[in-house]
Amino acid sequence: MKKIALLVAALLAVSAAQADTLAEIKSSGKITVGIDPTFPPYEYTSDKGEITGYSVAIMQSFAKELGVQVAFQKTAFSGILPGLISGSFNAEGSSLNVTAERAKKVRFTVPYSKTVNGVLMRKSDAQALGAATLSPARLSGLRGAVKSASVPEQLLKGFNEELKKAGKAPITIISVDTLDQTVSTLMTKRADFVLDDIAVLAPIVKKYPDKVAQAGEVGPSQWMAWATRKEDLSLNKAISDHILAMQQSGKLAALQKQYLGTTFTVPATDFIPQE
Repeated sequence: MKKIALLVAALLAVSAAQADTLAEIKSSGKITVGIDPTFPPYEYTSDKGEITGYSVAIMQSFAKELGVQVAFQKTAFSGILPGLISGSFNAEGSSLNVTAERAKKVRFTVPYSKTVNGVLMRKSDAQALGAATLSPARLSGLRGAVKSASVPEQLLKGFNEELKKAGKAPITIISVDTLDQTVSTLMTKRADFVLDDIAVLAPIVKKYPDKVAQAGEVGPSQWMAWATRKEDLSLNKAISDHILAMQQSGKLAALQKQYLGTTFTVPATDFIPQE
């Protein structure tokens, strides 16, 4: 009987936890969102000092429907998931590549975008190396700048395993905190390339057309989403339902066109890759 009582208590505690965050947000009239606003066009800080971008517009739309205000809490990207899990904020608002490894720690919402990584290089180097699709072997022996704790960083680590098996020189991985720092590392010739989402790299090419260019795409495409704590089922469902409703109404496609320059349909299920 004691074991049954403990089990019932545990289930009740889990059930309460699932509802607590969403109920707390509604009660307080505010949703606190951890975000690293250094990832244009998804989430970034405008010249006026305002946090804006494609994913930010979706989060603001969700908050408006819920009848609450958004309070963004700036956090380094490497601290986003630890901060979410520890309860430092209600939700996280930085765009995450959906991976099986991350899905073990957090619960993903439905995706709102998809990504494929591109290689940004100094213009002369890009012209020499350029190809529509690049293999890891083409990057052997080069120095690559990436954001710390990002999927591009993990991708380069995976490339190095492939290169090691093939007996080729590894890629020197330079991990920094922000996109601006990766570009600075490239510009000052401390790195030979930057690896990041092609939608993120496109504005940089537009800003510095005489200095940098995309050399090509590398690695698989992935879905992008937000994550909630595992126990926050109600909050996760509320966000996911809002994204799908925006897709149904055409509002999501309008934001995609505005910020990303393209449109696509996001899935409601089966978007987390298998290991």
